[in-house]
Order: sequence, then structure tokens, then C-alpha cells
Amino acid sequence: MDQSSKIFVAGHKGMVGSAIVRNLVSHGYNNITTRTSKELDLRNQAAVNDFFASEKPEYVVLAAARVGGIVANNTFRAEFLYENLMIESNVIHFSYLHNVKKLLFLGSSCIYPKLAPQPMKEEYLLTGLLEHTNEPYAIAKIAGIKLCEAYRDQYGCNFISAMPTNMYGQGDNYHLQNSHVIPALLRKFHEAKLSGSDYTEIWGTGKPFREFMYVDDLAEASLFLMNNYNSREFINVGSGEEVTIEELARAVQQVVGFEGEIRFDISKPDGTPRKLMDSTKLHSLGWKHKTSLLDGLKQAYQFFLAENS
Repeated sequence: MDQSSKIFVAGHKGMVGSAIVRNLVSHGYNNITTRTSKELDLRNQAAVNDFFASEKPEYVVLAAARVGGIVANNTFRAEFLYENLMIESNVIHFSYLHNVKKLLFLGSSCIYPKLAPQPMKEEYLLTGLLEHTNEPYAIAKIAGIKLCEAYRDQYGCNFISAMPTNMYGQGDNYHLQNSHVIPALLRKFHEAKLSGSDYTEIWGTGKPFREFMYVDDLAEASLFLMNNYNSREFINVGSGEEVTIEELARAVQQVVGFEGEIRFDISKPDGTPRKLMDSTKLHSLGWKHKTSLLDGLKQAYQFFLAENS
């Protein structure tokens, strides 16, 4: 892509989409097209067709999705499957019809089988059963991968797919019930610090391993892939580094400055023991993340403080 190319970033209000827009702007891309969900309902086939016909974007980054935590995924199973299928089907199909030069579809690590070998390689897709709680979201994301493959195979479209690991950073959701682990821990430790509590409690044993990447690193990887990756196979985007939940909690405790005790509620579930993506393919192309977990947590906490001051 040259810097004057017209780029449509679908989902620019979300954590990932907003990071991608920031990254493009920082690299001098000055022809970025965006629409809020009120301005353009990506579930509406006619509306998406009209948008592509009038705007004629040359490149598309598909970061739009209906997202949520475990409870939302498991409660609204029909909506998570239907809405995500409609969004990606419409954007991918009309990208083909309106001659988009290249499209990047962003998925999720939840596409892999619940009991996939670790670390998870791209070829493990569809080799086992999915985690039940977020199965509808995962199936929609797998369908997106297969749509990109099918339009490439049948029509020669340069549509690529990338599967990011767990993201955190600017624009994250800090709701205690609906958020993911890092924003939940930041908020929990922050509130314990403010209240003067002498301890804070965390679910499970703290022993499971998880992988994280700062969202601005994913945005940088997305631009790298748009400029350097043109293969049919989807590609993992991860840090290749993992920490235990206990190590993560102690890092967040350090960043927030909470001086009390951490207690682990071992009556609560741990979840999957390990969830690490194999990003060898991406690293072999010459891209690696830059933000360390500690630096990323510090930045994320500053954004949390700014939003909650």
C-alpha cells in the first residue's frame, strides 16, 4: 500500500480498530475511511453494497465484530454467530464485487480446538472440538477464514487472515464482570488500593499460562502483513511469550502500586491450563512485537486512569 491508498478500517471504534487507525496515521497514511455502526450497519447487505459502490476503498482491514467476555458469548449465542457471520460475509463479498486490492480479516485465538496441542500451530485448525462457551464466535471467525480462502481460490482475491492472541491496551473494556483478565486485574487492584484494602482476591490457583500482546503491536503487525504477506494460509499473531496468571497478577500489582496481599480463591475454576499461539511463521517473516508486558501494563494503567479520573 502506498500512503495515498484509500483504506477502509471496519470497526475503528473498537480497541483493535482504533489502534490500527492510530498506527496508519503515524506511518503517514492519510486516506483512511471509517464509519461508526450508526453510520453503516455492516450486518445490512444493501447498506454495505452502497458504501463500497460510493466510497470504492482500495484496501480493507476487517476489525469489526460483535465481541464480549465468556458470559456474553455463552448467553447471546445466536447473536454472536449471526451478527459476526453477517458482518464478515458482507464486507468480504462486497470487497470482491468492488475490486478491493487486498483485505485483511482479523480473527481470534478461540478458533483453535479446546484441547489443541501447545503451542497452537496454524495447521491445528479444525482438528478437534471447540470450547463450548465461545463456540458461536469461534465458528463465525473460522467462517471468515474460509471465506477469504474461497474468494482467493475462486476469484483470485488477495484476501488474507490473521489470528491475534489476547490483546490489551488503549480502548480496552474495564467492566469487572465483562472484561478480559488484564483490564479486570487493573481495575481490581486499583479499587483495592483506593479502598485501603489489605488484600485482593483472584479466581483460581494462578497456575494457568496465558499469552498477551499490547494492541498497538497488533496494529503494527497488521500493517506489516498488509505490505508483506500475500498467502492463502491464515497466520498467527502472538508474542510467543507466556506468563502464569499469578505472575501477571503480581506484575499488575506492581504497576498499580497495591501493597496488600493477593489471595487465590481455589474454589473457582482455572480454565484452560495453557493457551499459547505458535507465531513462528510471522517471526520468520521478520516481524516481532516490541512492547514488553510490564511496559504495556504501565501504558494500559495510564489509559485506565485517564478514562476513570
